[in-house]
Amino acid sequence: MSLTPPMEAEATDVGPPMADDREVRRGLARHLGLSGRLFLLTVAFVALTEVLIYVPTVANYRRMWLSDRIAAAQVAALVLDAAPDQHVSERLEQRLLSGVGARAIAVRGNGTRRLLAIETVPETVADSIDLRSEDWIRSIGGSARTLFAKADAPIRVIGHGRDGFDLVEILLDEEPLREAMIAFSVRLLLTSLAIAAGVAGLVFLVLQCAIVRPVGRLVHNITAFADNPEAIDRVIVPSRRTDEIGQAEIALARMETALARELREKRHLAGLGLSVSKINHELRNLLTTAQLLGDRLDGVTDPVVQRVAPRLVATLDRAIRFCEETLAYGRATERHPLRRLVPLAPIVAEQADLSGRDRNSPIAIVERCAPDLKICVDPDQFSRALANIVRNAVQALATHTDSPTVTIEATRTGGPGAGRVTILVGDNGPGLPPRARTHLFSPFKGSTRPGGTGLGLAIASELIELNSGTVTLDDTPTGTRFRIVIPDQTA
Repeated sequence: MSLTPPMEAEATDVGPPMADDREVRRGLARHLGLSGRLFLLTVAFVALTEVLIYVPTVANYRRMWLSDRIAAAQVAALVLDAAPDQHVSERLEQRLLSGVGARAIAVRGNGTRRLLAIETVPETVADSIDLRSEDWIRSIGGSARTLFAKADAPIRVIGHGRDGFDLVEILLDEEPLREAMIAFSVRLLLTSLAIAAGVAGLVFLVLQCAIVRPVGRLVHNITAFADNPEAIDRVIVPSRRTDEIGQAEIALARMETALARELREKRHLAGLGLSVSKINHELRNLLTTAQLLGDRLDGVTDPVVQRVAPRLVATLDRAIRFCEETLAYGRATERHPLRRLVPLAPIVAEQADLSGRDRNSPIAIVERCAPDLKICVDPDQFSRALANIVRNAVQALATHTDSPTVTIEATRTGGPGAGRVTILVGDNGPGLPPRARTHLFSPFKGSTRPGGTGLGLAIASELIELNSGTVTLDDTPTGTRFRIVIPDQTA
């Protein structure tokens, strides 16, 4: 005789979703610091791992619990089979069913079926579980149904038989199984929390000692160094660590040492520059007065005076230009350029007057610029930059007697707003020596003539870079040629 066939169990709704507390956690994390966040993350990851372990563990517990009931039913069936005429008293039946925890037991073997029950078998069951073919997916689903969907009817469980029995079926209430699974879940949860707390504590201590404290030391040192970056005693002393934090300490120590040295040098240079500016200002006034007095020597007919006066005036002119260039370079910063499209031809045309040539100078300035060519620059700054380069070329040709010529040639590549303008400033002079090429755009280092300051090209380079351009020296077989490239300003 077989027990009642299975019946579909109705699903019940799980409770409403939990409220979103992300903002609360975010605000809490901001006050916990790095170590607190690491601790919470470790607890969360360990807890997630325990949850992934919990699901198959509970499913396996349910399967073992049901298998134990099938084994107990097998023993009860053997007692029934060994009784005379396979009949036992009602009291013994009650004890056997109570020992199994079942409401009815049915076994099949040798072509016969035997039923052990003291009450009427229900016509419907909440679920039918066949342990012979149940896989892990079904086992996990059955565990979830047992925990969250309470059944009003008994369940039917089928298992393998032995000792002459083909199979064993039992009919039992699901509530004891549900209570056992809940108790097991609580024990597993407490164990998981203890493991998570222990692991998180150990990880916290390790991270606190290995990462958080060294990082805190770096942060404290950076903060203290920022308060007084020139103090050499605030440079961090690297530890003996060889990992990334040790490398960061070494890099920070190098950076702070270099920065402290640079700041001290900058402060000394700033003080020196202020003093030089004051000296230059007073010296220029004195030299200007001396120049005016020297001009009066032109009317003196003494031969010695006539021979010395030109050299004296030239020396005074050179000294005045030196003071002016030094003061011009010593200004703190150039103003922000006001770039706009302007005609280039007028700027090129005025270079002949700004070149510093004598009225009777044999140096020719050749201009090759289309009248409609426009360039996106601050016209005042670009005119100053171009004048410095042209003036350098004129000075380089001062002793050149073979048709000295300075050429200014401008061309455009691409349309207005999406192209660039290239200006070539060249001369047919003797060219630059290798020593001058090394520090060409460095102040006080790039001069190629006696008495020069080396500031003209440095000022020109700074002004061109402010206008988003570049200035370079072309490699030419003879003479010198500078290439200026100014891109159009894009929106």
